[in-house]
Amino acid sequence: MKPLPTLRQLRYLSALAEHRHFGRAAEACLVTQSTLSAGLQELELILGSTLVERTKRWVMLTPLGVEVERRGARLLREAEDMVDMVQAASEPLSGSLRLGVIPTIAPYLLPRLLPPLRQSFPKLKLYLREDLSARLLDGLNSGQIDAALLALPYAAEGVEVAEICQDPFLLACPPNHPLAAKPQLCPDDLAEAELLLLEDGHCLREHALAACHLPSARGGESIRGTSLHTVVQMAASGLGVTLLPRLAVEAGAAEGTGLAVRPLGEDAPARVLALMWRKSSPRGAEFHQLAQFVADVLAAGHKG
Repeated sequence: MKPLPTLRQLRYLSALAEHRHFGRAAEACLVTQSTLSAGLQELELILGSTLVERTKRWVMLTPLGVEVERRGARLLREAEDMVDMVQAASEPLSGSLRLGVIPTIAPYLLPRLLPPLRQSFPKLKLYLREDLSARLLDGLNSGQIDAALLALPYAAEGVEVAEICQDPFLLACPPNHPLAAKPQLCPDDLAEAELLLLEDGHCLREHALAACHLPSARGGESIRGTSLHTVVQMAASGLGVTLLPRLAVEAGAAEGTGLAVRPLGEDAPARVLALMWRKSSPRGAEFHQLAQFVADVLAAGHKG
């Protein structure tokens, strides 16, 4: 019988490809560096080829090692999916779940979501990763995470999507700003305003511009924030106005800043909170259940 690599050896190779450092790869795999190194040497012996170039200063995969790692990553995902399938069949929303969340959702949703989630599904072990949409989708496709909470619209291929709720935008501006005197705004009111937005890479930026019917490459925009908290503080300092998702406002993003918060017109588009997962995942029914649970938690908060 032909000797075959083990999943453990393939996991070691995948960790080394990600970290490019034996020590950090070993930490990620929860083993000693000598154990990881020995496992990789056994893998090379089984395959009869060098997969890793080693020097005292750096480490990298050979071209053949890159291809072996790519195929091994697919085998690891399928093995994990098999375990998830069996686990989901025995008890939904139990065991481990690696969930990605974008920064404009995580700090405002998770404090509301996690307590009832723990109470309703005590056997669920949730591992959270906060990152930008593009990197979360890369992690989803590579099997590093199981599902992701993102905001739509956002272009994504090879994923299933369960919409959770609409999250409309609200204007936040200093109380002495002319727009603060209007009880409700229309997108035209913001055409000439100094609009403070997040920097490129945050999908909230494009969603906010769409809510104002403004082009992506908006002229006159000189200041961009790295986080929603930073943008709020800039607006509170009188540098301009900004758009905040209702989710963030309800979580207190503008509290203590003195900012006036006003709704946009009813026809202004809102971002949509959604849960995404791989089409190949066997946990689709679970993730639909999770999306509905999140929707119910948010709906209960609005009623309250």
